[in-house]
Amino acid sequence: MLLPLCIACNQPKIIDDLNDASFTLVNQEGEKISFPEDYKGKYVVMGFIYTHCPDICPLITRNMVKIQEELGSPEDVQFVGVSFDPGRDTPEVLKKYKNAFNLEENFDFLTADSTVMTAFLDSVRVRTQVSLSTENENGEKIYFLNHSDKIMVLDPKSRVIFEYGGSMTKPEYIIEDLATVR
Repeated sequence: MLLPLCIACNQPKIIDDLNDASFTLVNQEGEKISFPEDYKGKYVVMGFIYTHCPDICPLITRNMVKIQEELGSPEDVQFVGVSFDPGRDTPEVLKKYKNAFNLEENFDFLTADSTVMTAFLDSVRVRTQVSLSTENENGEKIYFLNHSDKIMVLDPKSRVIFEYGGSMTKPEYIIEDLATVR
């Protein structure tokens, strides 16, 4: 009787269940991704970024890269960066961003049209808001976004089991938490 109780003690609290969710997103190669279906059976370490971010997004991405490196690019973990700026973060832009960080195969960057992305972000409780918007001399719109600072971990059943401040949480903490469930 004690053994089942101990096993249950090591199980993280389910924050959210995305198992029944279905979003068609696009990766940096222009391939359609059915989220979360295409990642079921793997842990997913997911951060939220936009490539024009002047501050915390590169830190979020770097933290995810450190986690990937420390874990040795394991086959049972998929890393995902989700852009909440679909107007600028096209698959081509996301591919350049991925290449700039010299990332491995098990790291995808995802985008979608603004309607799908808004619904997806709502489902994972990520908020964005334009903080500054102007036009340059060529009439090109320039803007910055205030946004949630988040990395989350989904289990192989597409349930959110951990959430962290994406730019401020030490990667070691996330790695330790993953070790308790893998």
